[in-house]
Amino acid sequence: MSERAATFGEVFAVREFRVLFGSFALLISGDSVKMLALSVLVYAETGSPGLSAAAYMVGWLPYLAGGMFLLSLADRLPPRGLMIAGELVRAGTCLVLAYTGLPVPAMLALVLVTGLFSPVFGAARNALLPDVLPGDAFVLGRSLMGVTSAAAQVAGLAVGGAFLAAVGPRGALAVTAGLSLVAALVLRCGLPRRAARSAGAGRRGAVGETVRVNGRLLADRRVRGLLLASWLPTMCVAGAEAMVVPYLGGQGQAGLVLAMAAVGMAAGEFAVGRFAAPALRERLSLPLAVLLGLPWLAFAAGPGLAWAAVLAGTAAAGLAYQLGLQRRFVDAVPEEVRGQAFGLLSAGLMSGQAAGAALVGVLGEVAGPGTAIALAGGVGVVVTLALAGVLRPQRPAPVRAEALPSHGG
Repeated sequence: MSERAATFGEVFAVREFRVLFGSFALLISGDSVKMLALSVLVYAETGSPGLSAAAYMVGWLPYLAGGMFLLSLADRLPPRGLMIAGELVRAGTCLVLAYTGLPVPAMLALVLVTGLFSPVFGAARNALLPDVLPGDAFVLGRSLMGVTSAAAQVAGLAVGGAFLAAVGPRGALAVTAGLSLVAALVLRCGLPRRAARSAGAGRRGAVGETVRVNGRLLADRRVRGLLLASWLPTMCVAGAEAMVVPYLGGQGQAGLVLAMAAVGMAAGEFAVGRFAAPALRERLSLPLAVLLGLPWLAFAAGPGLAWAAVLAGTAAAGLAYQLGLQRRFVDAVPEEVRGQAFGLLSAGLMSGQAAGAALVGVLGEVAGPGTAIALAGGVGVVVTLALAGVLRPQRPAPVRAEALPSHGG
């Protein structure tokens, strides 16, 4: 018998999920305001567009190092304490950036160093979700988190722009610190204390344990396939999106296209998470992953603003393919290292998107933005088809006749 799909009402009836959901919305909104305000502050201090762009992206860079060397902490420390520590670190960082008058290199260094632990804090949250929402409710919870991420990014950028106009970049950073403190309070009051998932490995330090467990996870063929299926198609679409601004000539029109991509992502996550039964959701992973790259091929024909927005929104809806992999990933990883496994998944997604943007950016310099976008989409389709064996759900093994009970019992 197929498993019944969960409903939004059932998910939101769980108090711990409401706490995780609310604190996550504050986190994404606050990070959007923080990176926008930091970028504006650096530009005001230096007048350098390059440094301003670097300031906007610097928050994502530590995911690779943190994911490689620190993720074991997500399983070796209590999850509530880790998430609260993450909010306090973010609040302290914003206050230092806002009020200490640090030179620009010191600002960027501070964001890099404190960001090394971001994968650990996020891994603690993601690993807690299957405990709070068992069964299919977990996948619907992940769907809601995805919709929230897209909506909070758009809202954070809009609110950040309003804060910048009203109080300037330093005031906006102070507001971000306030959001983080509110999130810490919500977590402290709303979540019960849970023990650490794993006691660690004796005297082995966090770095050694992280390297060991990462190797163990990547050596597992099933886990490795699911990780690659999550990383590689997304890497290609990130490269395509990175070329939207130069494709439109650096005009503000690119914001409409990127906003439509966020809307498409949210719509896809909502529709597949809410209306597709668990078995159908897994069967949709392959066609949705193909959809992720296919519309970008049309950029070879040079579409205008309206069509570019439609194509970007349609492609981003394909990101819902990852919902069909979520349950399989939870089942594939050992429970005692679930936090590190989710952290590795997130670190690879963040690092892969940065790498995809860089690679397609180089291609755009040589072949032009439209051609680079089309090639990124084409590579995404090819990579998806190469991973078809992973993206298709596993069929149950047939039961042999001699294994069946006789009529006589």
